[in-house]
Amino acid sequence: MTAHSAPDRDPSAPARLAHQVGEAVSEAGDRVGEVAAAIKPKLRGWIHAGVEPFVIAASIVLVVIAPPVAPRVAVSVFGLSAILLFGTSAVYHRGTWSPRVAAVLRRLDHTNIFLIIAGTYTPLAVLLLDEPVARTLLIIVWSGAIVGLLMRIFWLGAPRWLYVPIYLALGWVAVAYLGPLGATGGPAVVWLIMAGGLAYTVGAVIYGTKRPNPSPAWFGFHEIFHALTVVGYTCHLIAVFLVTVAAR
Repeated sequence: MTAHSAPDRDPSAPARLAHQVGEAVSEAGDRVGEVAAAIKPKLRGWIHAGVEPFVIAASIVLVVIAPPVAPRVAVSVFGLSAILLFGTSAVYHRGTWSPRVAAVLRRLDHTNIFLIIAGTYTPLAVLLLDEPVARTLLIIVWSGAIVGLLMRIFWLGAPRWLYVPIYLALGWVAVAYLGPLGATGGPAVVWLIMAGGLAYTVGAVIYGTKRPNPSPAWFGFHEIFHALTVVGYTCHLIAVFLVTVAAR
């Protein structure tokens, strides 16, 4: 080799460098996961994990007692959306995940909120409203849910002040339909719908503002939010049970 010739290059150098970078990224991801596990409240995810078996059982019972065909499909949608909501949340919040897996689970966790909103409307609309009115309501809520779902998938870093109001607006579409819902379902169903919506709303506000945050080490604002989602779901579950039994 002359003084001006280029030195021999190791053909395996790029592969070794890529491997080293991959190792570094993996190690950094592990450390991020360890830090996240250390700082999140110790009860994070246990509320949804604990309620999931009940949600599964209640969903099965609803499907069994619902008359065919449309009511059974409608309560199946409600049950599946609830199972996905609480199950995904439990897996996401209880586990310690790499950044990549955590991002996927977080997307699923947030999109399931839109699904439970539309999923709850589905049996109430099918069982309580005239077909044209039910169709209009379901087009509105499912269109909104799909738009919100896509936003959370492709814009995971959207600020809370943007997407939390979308949850609330979609959830309170029911106000415009309380008259016909109550005419068929009765006052008890209306009060249950309102109580469930209020629980979800208070939970969403607490989630959006991160206040109150009573015990960051054990039971923080997120745990209050999770508890209120269970309250909201339970109110709506009872309402759906009542209208399903009445439809038999």
